Amino acid sequence: MQQTSNTMTLTEARHEASTVFLAKVFNWMAIGLGLTGVIAWFTASSGLAVQLQPYFMFIIIAELGMVFFLSARINKIQAGTATGLFLGYAALNGLTLSMIFLIYTQSSIAATFFITAGMFGAMAVYGLVTKRDLSGMGSFMFMGLIGIIIASVVNIFLKSSSLYWAISLIGVLVFVGLTAYDVQKIKKMGEDGIMEQGGDAVKKGAIMGALALYLDFINLFLMLLRFFGGSRN
Repeated sequence: MQQTSNTMTLTEARHEASTVFLAKVFNWMAIGLGLTGVIAWFTASSGLAVQLQPYFMFIIIAELGMVFFLSARINKIQAGTATGLFLGYAALNGLTLSMIFLIYTQSSIAATFFITAGMFGAMAVYGLVTKRDLSGMGSFMFMGLIGIIIASVVNIFLKSSSLYWAISLIGVLVFVGLTAYDVQKIKKMGEDGIMEQGGDAVKKGAIMGALALYLDFINLFLMLLRFFGGSRN
């Protein structure tokens, strides 16, 4: 009986640690999305988005550089630096996403956001509660992501509407799957004792988890916007 009691105590402790860690991750994700949304709206409403159009590619390159640097150097940089890079990326992404206000109506952007939130929330819950190991699905979805990137580059030259819609549909499926996979992975990080490490390890783990979920949400939103976005023209 004592052994059973100890086992239950350990299970409960792991569950509590995982819950606390997940809360930190989702809080940072929400902060990142909020920052992106505010900057995107202000940049578009102030007219700055139009002025930034010639520099669009430079901003995207800067964003990619920040993500790659953060991912590659996360074990060597301070938690404060990681946090600053994440917030900096979210801010720059707000500048690039301001362009959608020039293409789509605000009502369709808002509607697509709520659709995205619903789909993201459903898959996040699935990732939390499922007993199935999603590692295999995560690998498959990552391969799909690489395929989307390659196909998108090819379609810049082909300009095929059929390929465009195929990429969009596959993109929705990929980022829906990645959401469930990433949430389960973050949950396991909490269960495997990252909270016991304390300090910078927890903060950096939460930032990297938030970045993964932030990217899942933003990319799912952009893919869905292709279907549900109403053109301003």
